[in-house]
Amino acid sequence: MWKTSIVAVLLGTSLLAQAQQRPPQPVVQWELQVLRDGQQIDTFEGTTTVGQARTDTHHKVVQHNVGCKDRPAGSIDLARTLTVSPLQADSNEVTLSIEAQETFEDSAARQTDTGCKLPPQPRQVSASHPGLKVAAGQSASWTIVAKDPNLVYRVRASLTNGASEAAGASAASGASGANATN
Repeated sequence: MWKTSIVAVLLGTSLLAQAQQRPPQPVVQWELQVLRDGQQIDTFEGTTTVGQARTDTHHKVVQHNVGCKDRPAGSIDLARTLTVSPLQADSNEVTLSIEAQETFEDSAARQTDTGCKLPPQPRQVSASHPGLKVAAGQSASWTIVAKDPNLVYRVRASLTNGASEAAGASAASGASGANATN
């Protein structure tokens, strides 16, 4: 009976030690540029651990002159919310999950029957990319809206310096113990 207890304690201690030796998840530094008809209109950036998510919302409140007397009308909150979550990362490539909710103005100018200005209508778009792959040192593009307007996200992502050093150190320590564990 006591031999079984000792074996259980030793096995539990060994498993706990292995769990504590696992390298931390890589940390990804990313930047997402929002392009409307080829012009950059917004930028999001962050540093996020693989398996975690970061959500940011940017607001741009706009007001237009409307009517035949060209007077200011009510304002519109053009909100853009992005959730970026690194799924996998190594020194060659980062895979990101991106959720987007956009409110932007219709680009067509509208008028009443008598020729008086109407404010642009807000338009809402939700989009999701389950696994955008970004090669190290390069950018990847994702088209959210194809036309009227053309809305594209351009994304760059890489491991942070600390994450690449930690990944290299853990790979080196893992290589030295590979024969013992395989």
